[in-house]
Parts: sequence; structure tokens; C-alpha cells
Amino acid sequence: MINLGQDEMAKYPFLADSGQYLKDKGFTLEQFGTDPDLKLIVDKAYHRIEAAAEGKIYRSDIDEHAKDAMLPREVFSFLLAVVLLKLSGMQTLIRRFSLAESRRAEKFLERDLSKFSEKNKEDLAIRILEDLFSIQVKKQNNYFVISVSDYLEHSISFHEREWKLVNRRVDAGLVFLTSHETVRLVRKELGSYINSKIQNANVPTMSDSFKEPVKRLESLAKKFPTIVVSSTEYPPCIKHAIEVLEKGENLPHSGRFMLGTYLLSKGQSVEQIAPLFKNAPDYNEKVTLYQLNHLAGSSGSGTKYICPSCEKLKSQDLCFIIPECDGIINPLQFGKKKIVNA
Repeated sequence: MINLGQDEMAKYPFLADSGQYLKDKGFTLEQFGTDPDLKLIVDKAYHRIEAAAEGKIYRSDIDEHAKDAMLPREVFSFLLAVVLLKLSGMQTLIRRFSLAESRRAEKFLERDLSKFSEKNKEDLAIRILEDLFSIQVKKQNNYFVISVSDYLEHSISFHEREWKLVNRRVDAGLVFLTSHETVRLVRKELGSYINSKIQNANVPTMSDSFKEPVKRLESLAKKFPTIVVSSTEYPPCIKHAIEVLEKGENLPHSGRFMLGTYLLSKGQSVEQIAPLFKNAPDYNEKVTLYQLNHLAGSSGSGTKYICPSCEKLKSQDLCFIIPECDGIINPLQFGKKKIVNA
């Protein structure tokens, strides 16, 4: 395990050995439920989860000028958030919390990689990438380089053109990346790592002091119902787009355009479609509704947009063709029987 100082622990609390950290600081879990001063950290943990559920990145004390007294509270609030999530058993909140915490960690990783004058921070960020995700990262001038094989393995789910190997700078079997691109490469895996840490954490005993925040979490989870997409009636490109969003992963703009226009053409309303985008890393309710209304022709120029052709989707790497797609030229034709002239 990576050895972390107190400030690094506050930035990357998911790397901590939760039980050991509490013991080292001289606390037990029971104390947070009974001590009035420590109870404030339980409230902080709840608000950390609440912010994540609403798609916000938790604004921590260390974003400003951190003081030593603040740092343990930052770690405690994360560890207690995990406790509350485990006690509630709300998988919707666990997924949202994991995604938000991975986005928070991304910012710190990118910032540490960019601190060329502080080599210890840069080295730590590189160690995290290597130890957690098995990516061998090296520094070359102002770039970070990884092997082509590592790049292909970790960029496989990216469909934007700029991530295609042919569009990258490659030299002697190494791919050149900025600090932002290096960290972006592991966004999905970082979220999965944090999620697995939560899933594998031991479920603590429910103390009386934890019952109230856990009950509030159960009520909070009801605001984010799980979207269940039934079925075989959707073409594979649409099913894939929905699956990407449900996992909290990024769907490119072209994929969102395809999904929105397809579902609108199938008679679904803007209000029915909008919840599908709630798990997107950059979800914004007002922007989503505006864009869907624009596609529907109910705002802007009044033009109603149509679902792109299969040929267009292939050029955008959004096509996941299966035998049942044979003979169609647009996803809207999927599932319709072909009429053969006698």
C-alpha cells in the first residue's frame, strides 16, 4: 500500500486503511455516534453523500489553505460516509458517491501531476496510477508517456475521435499525454476502485446515533429511482448508450444526440427521457432539459431533429451492429420486418 502523509490522505481517503486510521488517531466508530463534537463529522459525512447524489463534487476544506486540524476531519468524513452508505444499503447512492469521489480525486491527481516544482507530489500521483491501475507512467519534458499497449487497454471505452491512437502523438512505442489526459484515462477505473472499496467494507453495527442519518439517506435515495430499460426492442447502439449512462460513465455529445433523437422519435417525452442522463458525470438538469427541448423542436428554431443514420453512427464509433441490424439504414428501423416484393 502507498504510504501517505496526512495531506495526501485527505486528498485520497479511499487509499486509507479505514480501521487502522481510526485506531491510529485514537478513535472508535462508537465515539462518533456518542460524542457531541464528533457528531458534527457525522453530519459532514451525510452532506458529503448528499452533494454526490446531486451530481456535485464535494468542496473540501483542503481546497483552500488547509490547516493540520482540518485534515483528519476530511478523512473521517469520507470514512463515515462509507459507514452510512453501508448501513443504508442504498446502491444508487453508493454509485453516485463513488463517481463524485472519483471526480474529486481526479482534480487532485491532475493538480499534483502538474506541480513540476514539487516532485514529491508528482511522484505520488504517478505511484497511484501505477499501483492502482497498472499504468507505467514516465515524464518526458512537459508530457507524460505510457506504452501503446497500456493506452489501448485503458482507452478502449472512449469513442471520441481525439482518443483514437491514430490521432495521438506516438514515438518509439510511447503515447504522449497531458496531465489532464493521463488522469482522464483512468476515470472509469477510479470510480470502480472506490466503489469496490465501499462494497468490500465491513458492515458495522447500527448504533442509535447513526439511525437518523441512515433514515435520511433512505429518503434521499427515493429521489433517484433506478432506471430499468426493458428490452429487445431497442437497437444495440441505443442499448449501449443507455448502459453507459446507467454506469455513470461519459457518453459523448454525438451519443447523447443519437439517444435523445431516437427516443423522441419513438414518442417519449422530454420528461421521460431526461432521467436517463442523471448519472452522467457532467449532468446538469437545466442544460439537459434545454437540449432535449431543442431536439424536440419545442425551443430555439423550432426544428425537430431526427435520429442519425447507421452510416453516420458508424463514422462516430457509436454502431454496435448485430445480425438483427441487417438491412436497416437507421436505428428507427430496428425490429421492423422487411417487406419482400413478390
